[in-house]
Amino acid sequence: MTVTIVGSQLGDEGKGGVVDVYGDPADVVARYQGGDNAGHTVVHDGEEYKLSLVPSGAVRGKVGVLGNGCVVNLRTLFDELNTLQEKGLDPDVRIAERAHAILPFHRVLDGIEEDVKSESDQEVGTTGRGIGPTYEDKAGRRGVRIGDLLDPDVLRERLEYVVPQKRALVEEVYDIDVDDLDDPDAFDVDALYEEFRDFGERLEEENMTVNAGTFLSDAIADGQNVMFEGAQGTLIDIDHGNYPYVTSSNPTAGGAATGTGLGPGVVGDGEIIGIVKAYLTRVGSGPLPTELGGVVGDTPGYDEETEGRNEDLATYIRDEGGEYGTVTGRPRRVGWLDLPMLRHATRANGFTGLAVNHIDVLAGLDEVQVGYTYELDGEEVRTIPSTTEEWGRCEANLRSFEGWPEVDWSEVADEGYDAIPENARTYLEFISDELDVPIYAVGVGPGREETVVVENPYE
Repeated sequence: MTVTIVGSQLGDEGKGGVVDVYGDPADVVARYQGGDNAGHTVVHDGEEYKLSLVPSGAVRGKVGVLGNGCVVNLRTLFDELNTLQEKGLDPDVRIAERAHAILPFHRVLDGIEEDVKSESDQEVGTTGRGIGPTYEDKAGRRGVRIGDLLDPDVLRERLEYVVPQKRALVEEVYDIDVDDLDDPDAFDVDALYEEFRDFGERLEEENMTVNAGTFLSDAIADGQNVMFEGAQGTLIDIDHGNYPYVTSSNPTAGGAATGTGLGPGVVGDGEIIGIVKAYLTRVGSGPLPTELGGVVGDTPGYDEETEGRNEDLATYIRDEGGEYGTVTGRPRRVGWLDLPMLRHATRANGFTGLAVNHIDVLAGLDEVQVGYTYELDGEEVRTIPSTTEEWGRCEANLRSFEGWPEVDWSEVADEGYDAIPENARTYLEFISDELDVPIYAVGVGPGREETVVVENPYE
């Protein structure tokens, strides 16, 4: 049995918490794309764990796998593993030998390129973690894979090929002296070789590397339950998101196949759960038609007083929901729920169930709104356009719902779905009906026990 957890929006939907909720029957939790730019917070036994690379299930004693679709910052990985071990946990994490390693020069280049783009207002808003440059090298067939770290001769050969190219890029294209950088060793073959050979030795000593496809296939054949965990969200998928304001991999459900080495039928035969935040947030640049505050004030039909109310509302939701990046700490942009976005995500992923989080954050508002359709060049459209430029011209047509009261959400979690305030249930059922996908879970707080489970995908 497999269950795939997919972000349906722009990331930060609470995927880690859902993995935690449904984690008990899962024996293996596999990340299938992304790197340490994908923060997730897991609360277990009253302890909060902020992770950016270790799969969420590892906190609960599950086998964690970083699939071949991931890019791995080994400094981050071992820092997180050391921290978990210091807290008394014994995480079992395996890494695909076909996964690519993020090298220090990838992070440096990420920052340089973003700075250059900012001069012409073309910055993407990356986390600066080297994700994009690593995937570039993977596609360009000059990357360093985890398996390469296990063979000293292969590792040196890979570094001697790629490092001079990166040094030349910095010095001849960007006109920067490598020796003036904060980390000149990032472009030194010998320094990189020593550090990453040490990583390779630790990976060998701790028996951490696997052929991911074989490892997961054997687990399924042995009757184990496997959960696939995506990072980020559908709208920053490099193929299906609002390009170029995207990540460099495929968070959509199809990525679970290519990013683990299993066939699409394995993923498709299981459950695919779309994680939905009850409102909308994003970090970084790009369109956000339902945004509250900021660009809303420039939208035709909005006056200064309306803009001020929306700014206040955005701040309220941001603070109530703790909407600050797990990795970066950056405040997230806030908007109403966007149904055209969710229709697109439902089609692209084939959701079999929905988990809607943060219903509690909206409690106490007199009115909750939803972007139902868009107005684009005088026509009503029900899903996002193919180009970011068109999406940026969309204006949201909003529908209003009566708000619901603040209640004791821990009691709601104990009593079940019928204990959710009636207006909140009306809101949830509207989402479900519009997408033609059933509600599997409702998040009413940050903890694992603060989730109303309607359907268990493993049963």
